[in-house]
Amino acid sequence: MASLWRAATGQTEKPNDYDGVEFWLNPERTGWLTKQGEYIKTWRRRWFVLKQGKLFWFKDSTVTRGSSPRGVIPVASCLTVKGAEDVLNKQYAFELSTRSDTMYFIADSEKEKEDWINSIDGP
Repeated sequence: MASLWRAATGQTEKPNDYDGVEFWLNPERTGWLTKQGEYIKTWRRRWFVLKQGKLFWFKDSTVTRGSSPRGVIPVASCLTVKGAEDVLNKQYAFELSTRSDTMYFIADSEKEKEDWINSIDGP
């Protein structure tokens, strides 16, 4: 994920303050999604937190100040976020694309999928 972060932001080292985003306090959106791994393409259930233009993910839903995200995507670097059932042949799937990568997710319902797409895509 660090490589995606560097590609998206042009930074040469991994950030550790997440631009001051307090992801553990009053996030704009949270929930479970199943995410495809970046290198090993297995599917893992992760807790996602959207706050201040960044999409963080964690191994579990207990997110505190001391939690370390498993990854983060600056939403501004996303070129598209759209349904991907036809690409993956999986119900409630969607994709998020940046210039350098496409990531795939599966929500628990059609409503959850649409809500995540709308939250990430913005107004």
